[in-house]
Amino acid sequence: MSTLKLMRAIRVAEFGGPSVLKLYSDVPIPSPGHKQVLIRIYACGVNPVETYIRSGSYTRKPSLPYTPGSDVSGVIEAVGDGVKSLQTGYRVFATATETGGYAEYAVACEDAVYLLPDGLDFNQGAAIGIPYFTAYRALFHKAHAKAGESVLIHGASGGVGIAACQLSRSLGLRVLGTAGTVEGMELVLKNGAHQAFNHREKDYVTKIKIVGCRGPIEIHPRDIMSKESSISGVALFFATQEETAECAVALFAGMEAGWLKPVIGPQYPLEKASQAHEDIITGPAAAGKIVLIM
Repeated sequence: MSTLKLMRAIRVAEFGGPSVLKLYSDVPIPSPGHKQVLIRIYACGVNPVETYIRSGSYTRKPSLPYTPGSDVSGVIEAVGDGVKSLQTGYRVFATATETGGYAEYAVACEDAVYLLPDGLDFNQGAAIGIPYFTAYRALFHKAHAKAGESVLIHGASGGVGIAACQLSRSLGLRVLGTAGTVEGMELVLKNGAHQAFNHREKDYVTKIKIVGCRGPIEIHPRDIMSKESSISGVALFFATQEETAECAVALFAGMEAGWLKPVIGPQYPLEKASQAHEDIITGPAAAGKIVLIM
């Protein structure tokens, strides 16, 4: 008689604050289905969107209970039927999971799993998914950025911000970044920005004009008309299969060339997931990617 194999995982049974993230030690390890793989997770990135989903305020809500997390890195433990490009033992990172990444194991579809180069560790692998794919989509699919243009990256010391700085600088843009501390500004400059500004300074907006992703803004349509400006939002889940494949090719080129180097910030054990959710929204100024360590 076979023994059911169990793992530790975070489960959410109701929407609410960080305290709804509960650690369980008796969650069954999932099995990979057709064209799926089972990943032994060593690290999982924590993203702001996961806090919105957990709170119930996001437009897309998972069925309860669920395990959060998508940006995992680790080693393939098992492969399902029909998997062609991946094998047991491969070091990988994933941009999505079927069973949730705040866990010791997760099932992911083959087309969401990518080889992790030897030059990057598992923590860095967990910082690639949403940050780099979002930055690429925002810059090139939505803003149609071109070499020689200027780009302003607000909150450039966080996961997506650092990714955008590295991408922009490598592809010939002039990069301006903002951060909330002197240390954050130094981090932004080290990762590709030509100039950095402190967005906590009282009159910093007199130096540049910015629009952030949190809080309300006021827009005057006639100003947009006179400058032929455009406003565009970015949601990674709307990307087509072709757009995702294009992004993956570009990012692998960056990994091979050595300019794609995720910067890791605070690291938390799995049991501190609720603290990670608290800190990513209300904690100190961002300084790299927050990750959970399994």
